[in-house]
Amino acid sequence: MRRTIRGDRAALAAIAILLAGCSAAAGSPDSETPDDPAPKAPRQDSRQDPQRNRATHAPGEAGRKPADADPAAVRANELGAVPVLMYHQIVDEPESIDDRTPQDFRAELERLAREGYVPVTAREFTSGDMDIPAGTHPVVLTFDDSTPSQFRLGEDGRPAPDTAVGIILDVAGRHPGFRPVATFFVNADPFGEPGGRKTLKWLDDHGFEIGNHTMRHSVLGDADDAMVQWDIASNQWLIDKALPDTPVVSMALPYGSMPRDRRLALGGEYGGVRYRHQGVYLAGGSPAPSPYSSDLDPGAIPRIRSQEATAEEGAYSSSAWLDKLRDGTVEPYTSDGDPEAVSFPRDRAHRLAFDHQDAARPY
Repeated sequence: MRRTIRGDRAALAAIAILLAGCSAAAGSPDSETPDDPAPKAPRQDSRQDPQRNRATHAPGEAGRKPADADPAAVRANELGAVPVLMYHQIVDEPESIDDRTPQDFRAELERLAREGYVPVTAREFTSGDMDIPAGTHPVVLTFDDSTPSQFRLGEDGRPAPDTAVGIILDVAGRHPGFRPVATFFVNADPFGEPGGRKTLKWLDDHGFEIGNHTMRHSVLGDADDAMVQWDIASNQWLIDKALPDTPVVSMALPYGSMPRDRRLALGGEYGGVRYRHQGVYLAGGSPAPSPYSSDLDPGAIPRIRSQEATAEEGAYSSSAWLDKLRDGTVEPYTSDGDPEAVSFPRDRAHRLAFDHQDAARPY
């Protein structure tokens, strides 16, 4: 393989204790349920070295076609750039530059489908398990803040059609090659559900990925090391309660704010709860390097804000970057259809990361 892997009432009470115990940048709870396994918030002057454990998770089926294509014939370039798109609320009346209307969101997905993009999760991207058909391009759809506009279930038990998940499923139904997958970076009480057990389980059962966005959506650059680990580990603990068999391997930094010790975004421990991320995502910028490229920094993966090029900061919008990827101004990642190899034009060989040399198939 070419892959290299670099509520119960007690639970609700624990969440209440954790949330009540801290201010936005500091603090600790005055009391703690004695048998509660959730980590207690630290005092700002405490210090603790991180402990790490590696977590992996098998990716979902990619639905690829047999790998019978000649890399040169499909102009494969698996060292090209990958758009990681960042979304927040999907609402009829956007209140910020981060919001999109359901119509605009659908239009962007339709464009991606027409231009040969196949969604993959953040987990699949960072692990290099982007098993998609020859000639297609991966795209990572990511959602921050876990709002009900992104996902909520109707009375029939299905996603509401005006939510991000409902729209993704509808577009995928109209374009069979467009995988209905995405990564949701969640906070406490995801999608408005205390504990998130029903919503997170539905998403996990249907191939969507759940990532960490901290418990309180904190500015991690303003917190000390202990508070950084508490905020991430506490959210990890909450996700684990809903999805005990699904490791969390992806994280998005709230506001793109990196901890002063950036290693703590990738791995750490607090109160006996350990976390280990194989990818940490920023708040905006440019397309991400290929997972096989020496340029990829797993601890600081850029994302692109979804917006039109005519909007404020339009040069960095999804519309503008997708134009550049379409016209070749920026070289897109184009799949060879073979999950065992990394194909690329021979003159791009200097970009290949050392760990993937054995899978190289230049042409």
